[in-house]
Amino acid sequence: MKLYGIPNCDTVKKARHYLDSRNIPYEFHDFKKHGVTEALISGWMKQVGWQKLLKKTGPTWGKLPDDIKANIQDDTSATALMLEKPNIIKRPVLEKDGKVLALGFSESDYAALF
Repeated sequence: MKLYGIPNCDTVKKARHYLDSRNIPYEFHDFKKHGVTEALISGWMKQVGWQKLLKKTGPTWGKLPDDIKANIQDDTSATALMLEKPNIIKRPVLEKDGKVLALGFSESDYAALF
């Protein structure tokens, strides 16, 4: 399993704590250190859609100019933004063998998985 996110994100911290406290093995992929690729984002979007993958509630989205926000209307425009600003990807993304198991963190969702 692989957990994608940024280490200082509170939601990522909760997910990591959940997995660590239950000795559930995973590899952590730090967006800031390791980046993201177009292929990775595209694979996630095929499974969950760009609307769910794009985090519109955080400070990264809030600081974007209105014209940029208005131009995010499809996979192509959303991918370009996520590649430029990986912090705008909803996190964490938990995947196994390329399949998205969870987007964000909910203790009940993780409990159902494990």
